[in-house]
Amino acid sequence: MVLGFGPIGASPIGAGPQHLIQQIDRGRRLVTLTSTAILIPERRTDEGLLIKSVGKAWIDVARILGDDWSAAFEIDDRQWEEMLAGALKKEGFDVTLTPPRKDHGRDVIARKGGVGSMRMLGSMKAYAPGRVVGRDHVHEVLGVVEAERATKGMIVTTSDFAPQLLDAPRLAELIPDRLELVNGRQLQEWLGKLTSSST
Repeated sequence: MVLGFGPIGASPIGAGPQHLIQQIDRGRRLVTLTSTAILIPERRTDEGLLIKSVGKAWIDVARILGDDWSAAFEIDDRQWEEMLAGALKKEGFDVTLTPPRKDHGRDVIARKGGVGSMRMLGSMKAYAPGRVVGRDHVHEVLGVVEAERATKGMIVTTSDFAPQLLDAPRLAELIPDRLELVNGRQLQEWLGKLTSSST
């Protein structure tokens, strides 16, 4: 008897469906990429790690995600925080990645100086499909933005936001000037846009 994919004896181990082999290869590639430098640090600050630039691994992971969003659910929470920090860095912000614990409700702090300067607090929620970001987290982020007198907050998720989230009184008025919400589809498009301009 030969054990393999499908009915017992149907095919030898290693001769499984091509799409399964490709998924396994992609998973191995993601593990390798995310264990290398996604971000290039500049220095530590009181708030966390100031980012100098994104590493080649950031671009490679973003390109994989652009082709296949199911890969998003193979990346751990901290690596997603690094991906968000890298995206904001590529958008021209000075970015600090906060420590994994005791981050005071913000995963990333992004600043732009000069005319129209701003300080934005980012929260990354690496959620599986079907798990949504609820109103409680939105109010939590708004509370941190207010307490820190930041210009705005940003909540990014690999999944989506709760239905009727913006039905709360006056919450819709805060979007996008005071709070930006980015769901998985928008995140995939954003990463695609950022990598299409990368060399």
